[in-house]
Amino acid sequence: MFYVYIIQSQKDGTYYKGFSENPKLRLEFHNQGQSSYTSKKTPWNLVGILPFAEKRQALEKEKKLKKYGHTSLIALLNSDQNKLLDYLNG
Repeated sequence: MFYVYIIQSQKDGTYYKGFSENPKLRLEFHNQGQSSYTSKKTPWNLVGILPFAEKRQALEKEKKLKKYGHTSLIALLNSDQNKLLDYLNG
């Protein structure tokens, strides 16, 4: 399974969108400051998960999400497309 994940900075509320086969591990990577882009805004919370069967689909969605405005991103996070609870409980 391939995932597009959305994390939110506890420091300033900004969002970061990324791709991973293991979002929980990737979140740890971000929170340990191992990504120069996100290291100054730690800690991060996982707030969105979009699962995909194919890597290509996930990468295309990630690219689209990076262009989303705040309102569109919030709508996505609050929609049934966000499978965060399923991911955390699965």
